[in-house]
Amino acid sequence: MLKALTIQDLAVVRQLDIEFEAGLTILTGETGAGKSILIEALGLALGDRADSSMVRHSAERASVSATFDIEDNQALQNFLADNHLESGAQCILRRVMNADGRTRAFCNATPVPVQLLKQIGDLLVDIHSQHAHHSLLRRPVQRDLLDEYGQCADALRAVRLSFKNWHDITVQIDELTNGSQDVPSRIDLLRFQAEEIEKLGISADSLATLEAEHRRIGHSAKLIAGCENAHWLVFDDDSSALTRAVKASDALRELSEIDKNLEAVVELLDQAVINLSEAEREFAHVRSNMDADPERLEQLDRQLQLIQDVARKHRCKVHEVPNRLAELRTELDDLCNREDQIQQANLALKVALDDYREKAEKLHASRVQAAKKMAREITHRLRELGIPHADFTVQIDRHTATPSAHGDDEIEFLVTANPDQPVKPLRKVASGGELSRISLAIQVASTGNSGIPVMVFDEVDTGVGGATADVVSKYLQQLAERRQILCITHLPQVASSGSHHYFIGKVISHGVTETTVEILEHDARVEEIARMLGGQKVTSKARDHARELLAH
Repeated sequence: MLKALTIQDLAVVRQLDIEFEAGLTILTGETGAGKSILIEALGLALGDRADSSMVRHSAERASVSATFDIEDNQALQNFLADNHLESGAQCILRRVMNADGRTRAFCNATPVPVQLLKQIGDLLVDIHSQHAHHSLLRRPVQRDLLDEYGQCADALRAVRLSFKNWHDITVQIDELTNGSQDVPSRIDLLRFQAEEIEKLGISADSLATLEAEHRRIGHSAKLIAGCENAHWLVFDDDSSALTRAVKASDALRELSEIDKNLEAVVELLDQAVINLSEAEREFAHVRSNMDADPERLEQLDRQLQLIQDVARKHRCKVHEVPNRLAELRTELDDLCNREDQIQQANLALKVALDDYREKAEKLHASRVQAAKKMAREITHRLRELGIPHADFTVQIDRHTATPSAHGDDEIEFLVTANPDQPVKPLRKVASGGELSRISLAIQVASTGNSGIPVMVFDEVDTGVGGATADVVSKYLQQLAERRQILCITHLPQVASSGSHHYFIGKVISHGVTETTVEILEHDARVEEIARMLGGQKVTSKARDHARELLAH
């Protein structure tokens, strides 16, 4: 349930902190005091669209925080956990709107996208405004109401999953059979490109070897010169490293007979002589293969140039050419096996369609059953609401030609208010007053089956009065037994039926209008209901009537 609402610098509200209780809470007040602003503020906290014009004049930003007790709302707790948000006994939704148009959203102090805030709000609050009945004229909304009334969520979810599977396969078949490319021409091109790369006879390893050989032969002059100098320094003349190491070893060997400590040095020098001799033999082997080879260099140049030309054609780097060949072969195999793929996809499509039909049939059966019950209940409620000859019907037309994410059914609400007139689509009902009462009956009937814990009614009782107002009060009280209800009303009968009553007023200080909220108890509540009964001039008779309504 909604525990508290905090509003700061929003429209005519400077600062409001309101706490709420379970049951039916009534909101009344003066025209223009900001009653609907409270509902708009709650909507903003739930992810509704924000507008910078909502920020109070001269303020830099506006903010709204709504605190909910979610201890018994397992669906929301699971949703928060799935989205890695803190999940406890409370959920605090906060929205900040800057005067420059930027907005931020928070759930339990964690920044979240507005779309996620809206998903959270959909599990917490259902708002019905006095203009909500306009949305009821749309068939998709009517379908959703029927599904909610009939608790068809599981059957509908199964249909959507089955439809998605069927749709994905149809897209695959369309791509296989009606692609923009000419398959035979594409196969010819792929074969030509693959053969062109295959003629190069390269792999990732051989390409690296070619490049290394080209680099070595291309720098052969530098290599030869450097090696000649190194050979001269180490091996060639009497002052070379090898000659000096041999002489040093012989000299120290004689001296080691005098000082045995020199034997270790002699061993190291002997080992150095051996290593240098090995190095000389290996050097000779390497040097013998190091002669400049202009013909081989030219051959390598041509080969690498061919590879570079192919890489340019395929818009890839040289080292990616071998991988490109693998890609071409894969696509070629895919196109050559396309007939088999189409055949397999068509078999899968038949299975998916059969599964969809089965799920859609179950959803249809649930809707038919729900439609009969819904028609009886709403017809009864309409007659209680002062339309004695009302008849409400839910029409279900099946269209099985093409699957849909919503099933095969087209839903339309039909109604008549006169005994001599047939039922007609709700969208063709002309009377605004009747439409308002029809809307209220549908909303009360459908929301009673919803799992949403908080419901807000913003003057949905517009256009009704007298005995009908008593019925509206009864409906709201019935809903309040199962849900927390907030209701903005102008009817004293409805106002007197609440468990809690808030008065929304306004004060003007130094030319600035501010909204105020006051909880009404006892005499103050009598005074407000008397005002609603008799206008600005409250009489003792109006007070007596107000006490009678409250007692009733």
